[in-house]
Amino acid sequence: MKSPVHSLGLLLRDPRHFQLAALSAVLGYGVLALDLPIEPAIAAVIPLTALSVQWLACRLARIRFDPRSVLISSLSLILLLRTHSLLLAVLATVLAIGSKFVLRTGGRHIFNPTALGIAVVAFLFDGAWVSPGQWGSALTVAFFVACLGILVVWRSERSDVTIAFLLAFPGMLFARALYLGDPWAIPLHQLGSGALVLFAFFMISDPKTLPDTRLGRILFAFVVAALAMWLRFSLWEQNALIYALVLTAPFVPLLDRLFPGPRYEWPGEKGVTDASSPAYPDRRAGLPAPAAFRLRLLRLLRGEGRREAVQQPLARGPGA
Repeated sequence: MKSPVHSLGLLLRDPRHFQLAALSAVLGYGVLALDLPIEPAIAAVIPLTALSVQWLACRLARIRFDPRSVLISSLSLILLLRTHSLLLAVLATVLAIGSKFVLRTGGRHIFNPTALGIAVVAFLFDGAWVSPGQWGSALTVAFFVACLGILVVWRSERSDVTIAFLLAFPGMLFARALYLGDPWAIPLHQLGSGALVLFAFFMISDPKTLPDTRLGRILFAFVVAALAMWLRFSLWEQNALIYALVLTAPFVPLLDRLFPGPRYEWPGEKGVTDASSPAYPDRRAGLPAPAAFRLRLLRLLRGEGRREAVQQPLARGPGA
């Protein structure tokens, strides 16, 4: 049995706990101080849907249900996604959580769940959008989010990608202003947004979807920044950061192949196979967990094996 001191140590070492606390604080600040237009029904249906999808997927893949990453994705969706439609909120949530189990390569999910869910519904439907203006341009907001974000990326050991992005994207903004002869007030105004800082500290820094080496992560950050600049100022796309992150994510396996390194694991789970590992065994079919999940999902959609899919005992490994 683990001692309370050991359990407390694991609690403090895991960046997911800091991220949950930080996002909750940002959400509370946004609602109470900034009067963010967050509808209570939307805020309730997103985590309920996310937890339900995660529970079902864990049953199908025979891995232990772990709500932490799901709640992080839920809070991020509540903060960034704007819609008056419960159906679109549910769709974005299902896409976000389901993608972790379906869209995988090399033993891990390809896309940042929140970014993918928002990108798909915002691209396909007029009733869903991301509103950077909701945060205003007050530097106090950006500073507040940045302080919390620094704590999170420091705990996740992925501060290099955040630093690289915060050097690349502002540098490109100032270079563009210099080229066009714009006053410095314009790029400063574009940078003084809580939404930009939220993206830099809580989305692009997701350790499970980043390249394994520092060089790979720095290149990844520069590509995201460059693509976001092109989308924003050539196509005038308001959701440029989200789209850039989603479009760049499929190239992470290539960066890992060019610059191989150790795979990131959550503290306390080192050496333990889970849904992010290609070696996690399916006890009956002899398949890796993602492959077994897709097989059971197909059978479930065909009306086969409903009883088996829901009643299978859980494995000992942690959830995705």
